[in-house]
Amino acid sequence: MTLTRNLPLVVNQSAILFIDVQNFSVHRDGAEFNGLNEADFSKSYGSFFTEMKSRIIPNMQLLQSACRNAGVEVMYTTIESLTKDGRDRSLDYKITGFNVPKGSWDAKVIDELAPGEDEICLPKSSSSVFVSTHIDYVLRNLGVKQLVISGVLTDQCVESAIRDACDLGYLVTQVTDACATYSTGRHENSIATINGYCRQITTQQLLDELAD
Repeated sequence: MTLTRNLPLVVNQSAILFIDVQNFSVHRDGAEFNGLNEADFSKSYGSFFTEMKSRIIPNMQLLQSACRNAGVEVMYTTIESLTKDGRDRSLDYKITGFNVPKGSWDAKVIDELAPGEDEICLPKSSSSVFVSTHIDYVLRNLGVKQLVISGVLTDQCVESAIRDACDLGYLVTQVTDACATYSTGRHENSIATINGYCRQITTQQLLDELAD
């Protein structure tokens, strides 16, 4: 038997994980962008927000709907401390200055991708969801063997999740046009770098797969 990553999803053994698609990092009023005037915001993040609005979020909505209809488990992770002052967050997040207080507006998934009432959302305080949450335990309890990844940032938290999931024995599918980071160059470099860890397909390819 030949081992391969390029296997279609087995629906009842699959989950999709949306990473950090939250007010903090994807909404103009998110705390990550506090203090930036419009000129500086546009220079640093304008293209990212344009891409998110025009293509990435619509693709995520298509994936969310298709996975729900097919019976694929739909899950989310957001940057969110377990405390209001963030004393529990990773040293890296403390150095970076990331603190998304427990229960805050910044910690919520954006309205366009709002979780269903019985869908799982895990707060994390590190780059990899596998480090600061019990997602591995949850996935195994759900019987998940194949994990679909979508989210931000491609070259940071998305990459971290893919690598850790692979090392823990999951077959990972990255939806390349449902992930984003702050520049095209960074995104493309990440896609090329992580290629050896996962199956990479487009939103339409996954939609077609689920429709078969």
